[in-house]
Amino acid sequence: MDAVSMRPVRLTMDFLKNAHSSCLVEFGNTRVIVSAMAEEGVPEFRMEKGGWITAEYAMLPASTPRRKQRDGAKKDGRGVEISRLIGRSLRSGFELSEIPGYTIRVDCDVLDADGGTRTASITGAFCAVYDLLRKLTEQGKLPKMPGCKNIAAISVGMVDGEYMLDLCYREDSNAEVDMNVVMSGDGGIIEIQGTGEKHPFTYEQMQDMLALAKDGIFQLFDLQNEVLMKGE
Repeated sequence: MDAVSMRPVRLTMDFLKNAHSSCLVEFGNTRVIVSAMAEEGVPEFRMEKGGWITAEYAMLPASTPRRKQRDGAKKDGRGVEISRLIGRSLRSGFELSEIPGYTIRVDCDVLDADGGTRTASITGAFCAVYDLLRKLTEQGKLPKMPGCKNIAAISVGMVDGEYMLDLCYREDSNAEVDMNVVMSGDGGIIEIQGTGEKHPFTYEQMQDMLALAKDGIFQLFDLQNEVLMKGE
């Protein structure tokens, strides 16, 4: 495989004043502000089973060159799909049984979109939720820090026959293959979303792209751990 690299990635904790926890995540020119808020109470189906984590994703109107209309009564289908992806990913990383009585609501708002907004959201959301649970533990609202595994995501694909990691919008719009990969800190795969945009891709190519994605995600794990350790 050709040597490839991610765009510059930056995670800034406690970016918002009023949020219980927040993280500004930047993948190149893509910027997403993630907030996490704790509420007492859980959905009925979680009664006696522990806590719950849910997420909402939206793009602000000026996040793209052409103004994006705000969600109204009718939700943007893409935004709903990404919201569910973020929620599923986060729930796989935390022991919900050890967050009794709390619902964690995560909001991911895209400030600037230049490709990879869903993967940036997932990567920053893990940091925000971890930090929030740590604060609840320090405040005595949880008996102990819930068990967890790092969760991060990256895009990977093929552009002009070459493998690429963390695609920007220009690369993504010209990709023959576009794939988003979500993984946990133990190397497990949480979700793969891959499409042959222009033609089918082979099993061997998929393996190469997954290996490339894994390398990038483990770099993100290191960055997450670095910024989260500063708060301890």
